[in-house]
This record gives sequence, C-alpha cells and structure tokens, in this order.
Amino acid sequence: MVAMTMFSSTAAYPDNKEVSDIVEKIERESNGNIKIDIPPSILELILRNEAPRPNRQEIRPGINKLSGFRIQVFSDGRNQHTLEARAKARGSAILARFPKYRGQIYTYSNSPNWYTRIGNFRTNAEANSALEELKRAFPNYASEMRVVKCQIVVIKQ
Repeated sequence: MVAMTMFSSTAAYPDNKEVSDIVEKIERESNGNIKIDIPPSILELILRNEAPRPNRQEIRPGINKLSGFRIQVFSDGRNQHTLEARAKARGSAILARFPKYRGQIYTYSNSPNWYTRIGNFRTNAEANSALEELKRAFPNYASEMRVVKCQIVVIKQ
C-alpha cells in the first residue's frame, strides 16, 4: 500500500462545478490524505519507470501485413515527365548493388509525388542499420534517404 498526499486541484478545472465539488468532498473527508492500493506488479513498473510492452503482432503462415519500417530512397514531385523513370532507376541501382532486397523495392505514386522505398523491417533499429549501409554505398542519395514507418509485408512459410 502506498500513501499519497493530495493537494487541491480545483484550480485546474475552474469552470467545472462537478469536479470542484468532488475534489472538495475528497479533501474534506480525507483531510488531504488519500491511500491508494497499487498491486505490486504495477508498483514495480512505476518505480522502474517502464510501461508494459504491448503484445507483438502474431505472424501466421502466408503473407502478413504488419506495421513496420522501410527506407525511403526517392521522393520527388518536380519534373513530372521523368519522375516514374527516376524513381524506378533509383530502386534498380540499389537492387544491382544489394540483391538481398529483391522483391522488397516498392515504387509508387501519390500524385504529384513518386516514391521508392526499400525493405520490410520489423524494427526501427533494423531499418536504421540498413539505412547506414545504403548511405555508405550511395553517398549521392544519402541526404534524401530516411526511415519511414509504414505497412510492411512479412511472408512466413
């Protein structure tokens, strides 16, 4: 059991009479001292300053669409007549140097822009590691590259 002292908080809700009445009632009946029962498991999380981790998304056999990360290597909306070719060329250049990304190059348009994104990374750390590798291999594109959060595809046999 944890004992806490409560101070007046009516100033936080000056226009809300109902909240003010409840706070005044609690202050009057408790003399400003409130006891709160916190289960030991929750108290341990609070004291360690950690939140419980949400359950990971379950991966089933077949094609799974999950929240994850990709590396955006091209994004442009200027010179409309050459955008698609430039977006695809960027992906092809990366594929030629990194065949491990075969099937993981996504080029698409969201008018007026064209985008090329690489990979299906489950964690931000994995994506950042690959981003550094790509930036070293393609220094001319490095300033345009970044990790983006998006839906990814994970295939499980």
